[in-house]
Amino acid sequence: MGKWHAAADWLRRRAENILAFMLLAMFIAFILQIVFRYALNLAVGWTNELSVVLWIWIVLFGSAFVIREVDEIRFDLFWASAGSRTRRVMQILTSIALVVFFGISFPAVVEYVSFMKVESTAYMKIRFDYLYSIYVVFAAAMIVRYLWLGIQAIRGGEAEEPDRASTEPLE
Repeated sequence: MGKWHAAADWLRRRAENILAFMLLAMFIAFILQIVFRYALNLAVGWTNELSVVLWIWIVLFGSAFVIREVDEIRFDLFWASAGSRTRRVMQILTSIALVVFFGISFPAVVEYVSFMKVESTAYMKIRFDYLYSIYVVFAAAMIVRYLWLGIQAIRGGEAEEPDRASTEPLE
């Protein structure tokens, strides 16, 4: 298992590198848009389009490959007040629901993204099937992630402990 964990850690760090590069590219496009508009008095649309495309990819790629389960935002009122066994049951039910919903929608998502090859973005002419293909990857990653989390919870793996710092009263 040590080799698998090392390989997974290495892949996660590379995904973080890709995410950081996309964020840098989005920032550069944003700065270029300001320079073109206010310094050169030229209206350009490709910088805005690139920023939007990168934002979509940053959110979905990051959710699929970088964000860990402990980083997810939850309604901690119920999670933090529940015991370990109840958290496991909640994890199992959540996993089942998400795998079922993503699984049911997956064929339609793939079909729709494939269909979108007929459209492209206004300025950069990026085909929409390429643009939205990241959602197919995201949906597949969510199915795999929640299958894994559900199996771990069923096997008796300890559900994630709540962040007590956010639930304790201030002094």
